[in-house]
Formats: sequence, C-alpha cells, structure tokens
Amino acid sequence: MNTKISTLSRLLGAAIGTMFFVGSPASAGQVNTGYFGNVAIEGYDTVAYFTDGKAVRGSDKFAYEWLGASWQFSSDEHRKLFEADPISYAPQFGGLCAEGMAYKEMTVNIEPEAWQIIDGKLYITAGARFGEDMKAIAPEAEANWPGVEALLSQ
Repeated sequence: MNTKISTLSRLLGAAIGTMFFVGSPASAGQVNTGYFGNVAIEGYDTVAYFTDGKAVRGSDKFAYEWLGASWQFSSDEHRKLFEADPISYAPQFGGLCAEGMAYKEMTVNIEPEAWQIIDGKLYITAGARFGEDMKAIAPEAEANWPGVEALLSQ
C-alpha cells in the first residue's frame, strides 16, 4: 500500500510541479516559479548567496527576465552580475528542492533561507534536512536531474 501511495504522490507531484514551471529550451532547463506569479526563488536575490553569503530578498526594481521568469535582485550591481552570467548564479535543478531531487521527487516548495553552495553551485531545499546532509546527497540529486528535466520538457 505504501508503495502505491508513494508512486501516486510522486506522479501527482510531478504533474502539479510541471504546472508551475516556465517552459524553456531543454538545454537551458526550467525555472521553479512556485505557486503564484512568475518570480524565481520566491523573489530572493540569487547573486547574494554568492556575494553576501546569505539569503537576501530582491526587489522588482532590480528585476531581470531570464528563461521566461522574473529574477529579482537587491541591487543593480547584482542584477548586472546575473545578466552577464546567469548560469553561474542560478540555483541547481531550476530552483526545485535539492533534497527532493536526491530522492527522485520534484518539490516545488522551497525555503530560500535553506541553502548551501557546494563546489560553486547553489542548492536550495524545502528546509527539512540541510547542512552536511546536502553535501552527501548532492551527487544523487545531480544524477537524478536529467530525468526530471526531460519530464518537464515534454
């Protein structure tokens, strides 16, 4: 019974999660814009994770459109850094929960203040398990991403 529920939950999660992704070329990936609006990372400044070492709310005053989503920044300088090299600053898995990805689950819900940079890549989770655990499961999440990305690109 648990296996059936788990499978149904994953399929339902994939169907629901797909509705909240912005379509883009498969090579570029997808962007998690959550349940409402079209804003990546719930409006947090993705550059600030790298430059300030903390989660910082962005502003629509410093917004930039990329892959069909609005990315918000806390300053014009951060917006320009992102514009010059968005791939370097964008979160892994299109902003889906990195922990969920490690378990082959597509979780749209994230907690932008639950994050970690590992090997120069930004991982954001729903906040359930984080820290050292993320380092251990990041390789599994990376391995699972191509299959999920292909599903989203259909």
